[in-house]
Amino acid sequence: MSSKVAVKDRWRMKQWYAVVAPEVFGSTTIATTPADKPWKLLGRVFETTLFDITGDFSQVHVHLKFQVYEVRDDTAYTRFKGHELARDYMKSIIRRKSSKVTSIVDVFTKDGYGLRITTVALTSFRCKTLQKHMIRKLIRETITNYVGEKTFNEVIQAMVFGSLALEIFQKAKKVYPLRKVEVYKSKLLYLTTPEGVKKSVITVSAPS
Repeated sequence: MSSKVAVKDRWRMKQWYAVVAPEVFGSTTIATTPADKPWKLLGRVFETTLFDITGDFSQVHVHLKFQVYEVRDDTAYTRFKGHELARDYMKSIIRRKSSKVTSIVDVFTKDGYGLRITTVALTSFRCKTLQKHMIRKLIRETITNYVGEKTFNEVIQAMVFGSLALEIFQKAKKVYPLRKVEVYKSKLLYLTTPEGVKKSVITVSAPS
C-alpha cells in the first residue's frame, strides 16, 4: 500500500468532533477537530477570542484557553483553562510618564478552584516605589477577598468581562490616581472533583 493511500485510509477512520466552550460561555462551539479515538482529544487545549464567542469586536483582544476533559458521542466538552490579553493591546494602553504596577496572586474561589491571576494597574502619573507597593498590596487584598466570595464561573465572568478590573480600579484609585486596570492573565491551577481539590492536570493514556 502506498503512503498516499495509507494517509487517506487514516483520514477515513477519523471522526469529526465539535469542541464546545463551558456553559458559562453559552456552550458555544469553538472548533471542530478530527480524531481516530475520542480519548486522544482529552487534555487538548483550544484557543479562541471572546469576540468569537460574543460577536463583540471590542473583545477581540481577550484570548481564551479551554481544555477538553470529556468526550461524549461527537462532542468534546471543555473547561476554562485561562485567559490572556493580546500583547498588542497591552502595548497600546501603556503611556510614557506613568507607572505600571503588576500583581500576581494565587487565590481560591469559594467552590474550591485555584487560580493564578495577573493584574496590571496603569497610573495617571509616574509614582514612587512606596506608592507602587501600596497599590500592589491593595490589588492583592481586593482580588483575594473578591474571589474568595465568588464561584469559579462568577470569577471567570468577572475577569474576562471586566467587572473584577473595575472593582480593583475603584479601590486602588484612592491610593493614587489611576488611568486603567486590566486583569491581564489568568491560569487554572486547581479544580474541584468528587475526590476533592486536585491539580488542573489531565493525564492521558490509551485505554486497555
